[in-house]
Amino acid sequence: MAAAAAPPPAPTPAATALPNPTPTGLPLFSRVRLAIPSDIPHIHKLIHQMAVFERLTHLFSATEASLSSTLFTSPPFQSFTIFILELSQAPFPPSPSPPLFFSPITQTTTLDLPIDDPESETFKSNDKDCGFDVVVGGFVLFFPNYSTFLGKPGFYVEDLFVRECYRRKGFGKMLLSAVAAQAVKMGYGRVEWVVLDWNVNAIKFYEDMGAKVLQEWRICRLTGEALQAYANPAI
Repeated sequence: MAAAAAPPPAPTPAATALPNPTPTGLPLFSRVRLAIPSDIPHIHKLIHQMAVFERLTHLFSATEASLSSTLFTSPPFQSFTIFILELSQAPFPPSPSPPLFFSPITQTTTLDLPIDDPESETFKSNDKDCGFDVVVGGFVLFFPNYSTFLGKPGFYVEDLFVRECYRRKGFGKMLLSAVAAQAVKMGYGRVEWVVLDWNVNAIKFYEDMGAKVLQEWRICRLTGEALQAYANPAI
């Protein structure tokens, strides 16, 4: 009896083309713009968060009313000036008209994971022109000073702060770079600020930007009762 024929081999499955891998990275759009009086509530909250971070809440007494009465009393760059950092999932539209004092700076950051912002509603921007959700992520406050050695004005940065969920993504550098760029544009000689000695991350960040930390200088301050004692100085 003849042996049964072996069954034919199973057909080889046809090769299928793999789909193109999904592009990785999530774009986050950021903008630095001049602050306006309607930003005061956000600025006040940011200053309080900064006081908490710096462990200086015992010195915090600013109110929205005190900020409103002392900020925005002069044209930008002639006195106290604030840049606001805004963030969005959509690109920022161009300004409808040429800005009078400062053209907003925009940037796109690619993230590996989305940012969880638990305070997105609290810090929702007042900008009505965008047509999409924009949140405030930080600020920098600065004002002119003067160097007699250089014979030039400069800028002194009083505060630079980025909210916790947006840190370590280049936004602090974006804010400080905007101040430095404005100083160069105006022919100013330098930009200065102070940093807490325990904030080693900030010190390294500033040094990486090219700043010199002047160890030989100390801050001297008259405030509170010590300052009020000079209201009627003895002759």
